[in-house]
Amino acid sequence: MVRWMRAILPQIPRRERRPSTALLLVAAIVAAAGIAAFAGLAWADQPHPWQFGMQAPATPIKERIHHFHSALLIIIFLITVFVLGLLLVTIVRFNAKRHPVPTRTTHNPIIEILWTVVPVLILVGIAIPSFKLMYYMDEVPDAKMTIKVTGHQWYWSYEYPDQGKLTFDSNMIQDRDLKTGQERMLEVDNPLVVPVGTTIRIQVTGTDVIHSWFIPSFGVQEYAIIGRLNEAWMRVLEPGTYRGECNQICGINHAYMPIVVKAVAQADFDKWLGDAKKKFAAAPAQPTAAPDANGSGTLVAANK
Repeated sequence: MVRWMRAILPQIPRRERRPSTALLLVAAIVAAAGIAAFAGLAWADQPHPWQFGMQAPATPIKERIHHFHSALLIIIFLITVFVLGLLLVTIVRFNAKRHPVPTRTTHNPIIEILWTVVPVLILVGIAIPSFKLMYYMDEVPDAKMTIKVTGHQWYWSYEYPDQGKLTFDSNMIQDRDLKTGQERMLEVDNPLVVPVGTTIRIQVTGTDVIHSWFIPSFGVQEYAIIGRLNEAWMRVLEPGTYRGECNQICGINHAYMPIVVKAVAQADFDKWLGDAKKKFAAAPAQPTAAPDANGSGTLVAANK
């Protein structure tokens, strides 16, 4: 390969092998346009085709995660620029033409101390806010409401223990039942409804295999494990519809376990709560076919 390149490159004048200023300018414009296009897709409120970036924060936890993520990006960028600068200096100053006799230096105490101490300081600087964030996510503040989430194959059950033990199941709406404007594989028949601005304790468990209750815009992810009650918390800041999915491979229909959370004002939540108690208390248990890989119902889940 090297001989082949040497045989071809001398045939091209040196001027033509160097990128021209115009070519570099065009490349910079294309790169800037690409970054601008991707920036328009960032901070999406739900999954979108070709999405780039995280979903917009909807809870205090997610806001802190975003701030920590931004700080890490700055640190990583500075490290990358520093390493790239060292590589360029080495390439330019110590190539075979400018430095035909290589140095035989074997060690340098100052440099060795620096490349040990500086990375340690950087890691400590990352670890301290990381531990604070983990504690903030784990420590549930004074919760005004508790919601119990139970994962099944392949649907979710929600219970409001302090609201008369209201319980219902949430199944994905199959493609043939979707209405105009509904999102494929992201809609459910009974979404979880919560009041805005209320601190809510989330208890997550399972009845079969391991599932994972994950809402990206909330910054909440808890595993649903049989025989274990995991705990998280959230406080939704703005009204809206927020979507998530099970992100723990849990069987053949793992892809058909969407999560929909509707955050509403307290008055609207109280109204929904009254209607839901009547609806789910009167509704008999009916089997609902869960979609298989071909979109047809084959596996049965109880729907309360």
